[in-house]
Amino acid sequence: MTRWSDYTTGERIKILRAGMTQEQLAEATELSVATIRKVERDLGGGLPSLLRISAALHTDVSVVLGQQEPRRAMRRDDRAMLRELSRAVHDTAAGVGGDLEPVSAGEVTAGLAAAWDRYRAGQYATAGALVAIAVRQAAAVAHTMPVGREGAAASVMADAFRLASYVANQFGARDLAYAGIGHAAVQAELAGDEVRSAMVASGRSWIYLRDARLDQASVTAERSYLMIEPRYSDNDPELLATYGWHVTFAAVVAARDGDVTRADDLLSQGHAVAARIGRDVSVNGTAFGPATVQAQAVGLQVSTGRPGKALETYATMGDTSALTPAARNRLHLDVALALAETRQWDASLDTLLDVCTASPDWARHQALPDVIARRAQHANPTASRYRKLAAILGTSHTGH
Repeated sequence: MTRWSDYTTGERIKILRAGMTQEQLAEATELSVATIRKVERDLGGGLPSLLRISAALHTDVSVVLGQQEPRRAMRRDDRAMLRELSRAVHDTAAGVGGDLEPVSAGEVTAGLAAAWDRYRAGQYATAGALVAIAVRQAAAVAHTMPVGREGAAASVMADAFRLASYVANQFGARDLAYAGIGHAAVQAELAGDEVRSAMVASGRSWIYLRDARLDQASVTAERSYLMIEPRYSDNDPELLATYGWHVTFAAVVAARDGDVTRADDLLSQGHAVAARIGRDVSVNGTAFGPATVQAQAVGLQVSTGRPGKALETYATMGDTSALTPAARNRLHLDVALALAETRQWDASLDTLLDVCTASPDWARHQALPDVIARRAQHANPTASRYRKLAAILGTSHTGH
């Protein structure tokens, strides 16, 4: 039986467009018919074109690239983790299973912090297992809270549900992601916390983005940063970091939507906020500062067809130790793609192999390795490198 990953990118696009003609797909993407034909013949097509095509086909780009099935195929341990996470989210929201013996609020906070650390390191399955526990424990603590203290418990619940939704989104479990972010929104409102509500709105925007709902992603991303826009006199680094991340993420959404001018404007705002902070800080799962916004700039530039500019931006970065492990990995993937787009094939493959070898569990949840390998293989088919990548990513082959 032919697996989804065995098809070429062009064949997958043909399957996904079903009754849609090439002309209709060209109109929906605002690409030329010639470009659509070229992509479907596997004769080229950069990431900007593939992002437009995936959005028009109402699917994530990783499906177009064959890194996940239209309904994601997962390893057994990943499926088990998601089942437990789903039970924790749905049972807790429904008030079921809240009879656990409560631990201290400090223990819940520490457990949730550990889950966030694993998530930022790209260890998504471990993060999911930890947050499933944290969700249940947070609910047990909330049931014991005296009148007047409910807000503190709701804040922790909001963070736990938000992280649960993020993990689900990484695994393509979109229904669970929507459920988790919805429950997070309710808890953030109960807490009366505008900053957490903004974080939830940004999280919802990211889920929309992965679900190819670009209009909703754009509107929600804008609402998320407007909710907490600081005054000029505000110098609280946590507030500024939260606002800066939301503005920068809105730039990413605008870029995915093809509005490069707006993306660059929002990114400039992100740079200005990062300069005010002067360093990278973390707050409630969000990390932001000069290094973070520079890394996002590299990704934005390469995704909008400016690989040379992306490499110039990367060259000015210097020390990237302030980035979370997952953010640093993503930066290196963006650099590898920019190198491929500028036909620096050997440097591109070396960078790709380095990041995938160092973080294989993280890499298998990403779409970019397949994009880069396919581009490089057409020009520089070195079989041994692709076999190494296929072994790391768990695919039958990489490239055609």
